[in-house]
Amino acid sequence: MDLKTYFRRLADYHAWATRRLLDAHLAGLSDEQWRRDAGLFFRSVHGTLNHLLVAEHIWYGRFAEQRSLQLPLDTELHADRGELCEALLAAVDRWGRWIDTLAPARFDGALAYTRNQGIPVEVPFAPTLGHVFNHGTHHRGQLSAALTSMGFAAPELDWVYQLREATAAR
Repeated sequence: MDLKTYFRRLADYHAWATRRLLDAHLAGLSDEQWRRDAGLFFRSVHGTLNHLLVAEHIWYGRFAEQRSLQLPLDTELHADRGELCEALLAAVDRWGRWIDTLAPARFDGALAYTRNQGIPVEVPFAPTLGHVFNHGTHHRGQLSAALTSMGFAAPELDWVYQLREATAAR
């Protein structure tokens, strides 16, 4: 499998897992549970989802728009729960369409950007794109643990579940 196809599938998984977590599992939380300090790096479900959205904007800007957005990682972009979820879903959905526009050779190149601290860096393109999706997986895992600690069932978010669904739909 070529890298473009691989990353397109990874982008599809990223959107699927985020949607599944939000729609099926986080939607049932009370406002108190939504904002409760759950011991996560960004404290609450709300804080963690805002961080995910910030990271989506930062990394999409670096990759797709060739701009380095300087935004603190704990910025609250949306105080409203519905607006936050809607914005996050829109953000994760755009990766696949963007990957479709790339030439296969692009995955062998580099990505240059400026970090939040103003430090310019250059990193390998494909592994860094992999980091974007891995970052989402990391925080979705934290959110699953928070759900479990609150007495809710955690969703099945393993990539293989999405691959089975996609295969069955074909």
